[in-house]
Amino acid sequence: MNRVESEKLFAEALKYIPGGVNSPVRAFRAVGGNPFFVNRASGSKLWDVDGNELIDYVLTWGPAILGHAHPKIIAAVKAAADRGTSFGIPNPLEVTMARLICERVPSVKKVRMTSSGTEACMSAIRLARGFTGRDNIIKFDGCYHGHVDSLLVRAGSGALTFGHPDSAGVPASFTRHTLVLPFNDAEAVKACFAANPNTIAGIIVEPVPGNAGLYLPQPGYLEFLSEITRANGALLILDEVMTGFRLARGGAQERFGITPDLSCFGKVIGGGLPVGAFGGRAEIMDCLAPLGPVYQAGTLSGNPIAMAAGLANLEALGTDAPYQLLEERGAQLEAGLKAAAKSAGVPVTLNRCGSMFCAYFTGAPVHNVSDAMRSDRDRFKRFFQGMLEEGIYLAPSQFESGFISTAHTAGDIERTVAAAAKVMRGL
Repeated sequence: MNRVESEKLFAEALKYIPGGVNSPVRAFRAVGGNPFFVNRASGSKLWDVDGNELIDYVLTWGPAILGHAHPKIIAAVKAAADRGTSFGIPNPLEVTMARLICERVPSVKKVRMTSSGTEACMSAIRLARGFTGRDNIIKFDGCYHGHVDSLLVRAGSGALTFGHPDSAGVPASFTRHTLVLPFNDAEAVKACFAANPNTIAGIIVEPVPGNAGLYLPQPGYLEFLSEITRANGALLILDEVMTGFRLARGGAQERFGITPDLSCFGKVIGGGLPVGAFGGRAEIMDCLAPLGPVYQAGTLSGNPIAMAAGLANLEALGTDAPYQLLEERGAQLEAGLKAAAKSAGVPVTLNRCGSMFCAYFTGAPVHNVSDAMRSDRDRFKRFFQGMLEEGIYLAPSQFESGFISTAHTAGDIERTVAAAAKVMRGL
């Protein structure tokens, strides 16, 4: 595959941008080679600056659930831009977005917009501490909640990919109130509450962790987290930045029947533009300024263009039909990849939840980050490069989730499976 123009652009980027990328997950260091540069995208496809066409399973890391450049989103963005790009004062679309989120997610009675998922998680934790008057927060090994100082402790996403779960520049004192436990281990949570009585403000968790690949909660685990927080006067914070409005109309909490105290959102609610949100019980949310003592602010929060794009995205997801289609495509891809791996004699564990998936190169089940780390990363590297040569773009890390959109056709999936079968035979 010709990448001459991408190589030129990357060489130029290295002169002015650290590592040549504006987010570490875009780098190809975990898989070798250099990233390509995209010229345009439409539906399930990307076209790079060299003219190569790729079936995309990264989908701008989740937001493009309808595929790229969906006509309704593009039209909404253009119309909003004509009215002004930012106001610094409330606009009607903020109210429409807030109402829609509250209608779709029953646990959310009030919601506040931010400009990123990182801000949403950071603000939710500050709010939990302010509401409870407690300092400690439980998070789980491999779960990534944005690049907040206090949460970059055994994190997932790029931190895990590059082998540096803890970031330099974060003082130890900033993380001393972050208690990190293994995911899917109820006994560890019980022991933590017993060892820290009346000091834990809450638990923050990705209901389906998607930043160390993808693994699912064991049956009853999320229900357990809800029960133990309630019993101990703590709050349950679901980080649905990735799963929100992707796994169901009401997110993972609808899919698994969980009612958290606070929820964090992003990605899908922005339709590809920078956005985040956090919301929950009214009495908790009313602790935020200007009503309460917990301060949170953002110049571009509720940006009218982002709101317009997000509303167009959510309105297209207003029925069960798109989710049924995503489930069908996901099942087709899962079955095909499993069959390809079995035929090639390559050990693969395929985890999937709706339109999110990850293929680990290990024959053992993957229930947490420790299991994920047993995956053969060298084999994944060769698989990634092989698939890229076949015109299939997967996340450039063993420890990231893949995504499917409603724009992916049965033919896209068939082509992907055929490519996987070919590549796996050479592994």
